[in-house]
Amino acid sequence: MSGISRRSMLAGAGAAVAAGMAGPRGASQVRADEATKKLGFKLCLNTSTLRECTGIKGDPKRIEKLVDIAATAGYDAIEPWIGELDAYVKAGGDMLDLNKRIRDKGLTVPDAIGFPEWIVDDDTKRDRGMDEVKRCMELVQKIGCEHLACPPVGATSTKGLDLYKAAERYRHVLQIGDIIGVVPQVELWGFSTTLGKLSETAFVAVESGHPKACVLADVYHLYKGGSGFETLHAMSKMSLQVFHMNDYPEIGREKISDKDRIFPGDGVAPIVPMLKDLRAIGFDGALSLELFNPDYWKQDALDVAKTGLAKMKAVVEKAGKA
Repeated sequence: MSGISRRSMLAGAGAAVAAGMAGPRGASQVRADEATKKLGFKLCLNTSTLRECTGIKGDPKRIEKLVDIAATAGYDAIEPWIGELDAYVKAGGDMLDLNKRIRDKGLTVPDAIGFPEWIVDDDTKRDRGMDEVKRCMELVQKIGCEHLACPPVGATSTKGLDLYKAAERYRHVLQIGDIIGVVPQVELWGFSTTLGKLSETAFVAVESGHPKACVLADVYHLYKGGSGFETLHAMSKMSLQVFHMNDYPEIGREKISDKDRIFPGDGVAPIVPMLKDLRAIGFDGALSLELFNPDYWKQDALDVAKTGLAKMKAVVEKAGKA
């Protein structure tokens, strides 16, 4: 299998690790309410939820504002996108300064959203994708990020992609992560012909044969891809580290899209039973609010963040009482 060499992975990796450790590592502030603590969940803000809000849109250093908003609203963690971090660095931002800002605000970074073409059949594209995996991991490691989302970018319309080969490629990504200190999560995308179902995504993780293999699942994508919510019973505490939270209205799977995502508890998704199932398998990771709703983007960013957190806490409380 072609890909970047171990030597090229090691080049600069040590510096990245050292740089990340140089950033302040203050103890994370306990922010969750009692119901959340009882279930062991951490409540996280995915930055897409506020991306186009007034005062956020177009700002190359908006990640600083997003960190401040997440902390002010009361979240435990923040989940940034690679594009935001790249824009921040390009505008003169320093990742170690960002690390300090995050820690000083009492937040952690359980995951970051990237788009490397790690899974594709084309050798040249996949080589570039593995290089991008390494670059993204080195970037997010500087802010103490624990995981990198790895969706099936480049293969969303590919039919019949060999899942055994996908598992081998995911193992390669995991090995890159072993060196850098960031764990890649193979991400479910419900609209994709590749890894569009939880069963397929879990197969790739298991077949990789790597002890850190894990899956990034999502309420919306479970519905969009036709995976039953009860399939969460087949997962484990180790195989799920981050879970994307959202809800959806009564729209058929064929027509629903990302923009239709709404606050947890405001739609028809079985959020409370899902949280009970997560509790049953011992999940104690981050529930990350990931929305792309244009109606929310028209509102004040802090108001949206506070509302989203309140909605998540409400469904967690219901699950905790059962």
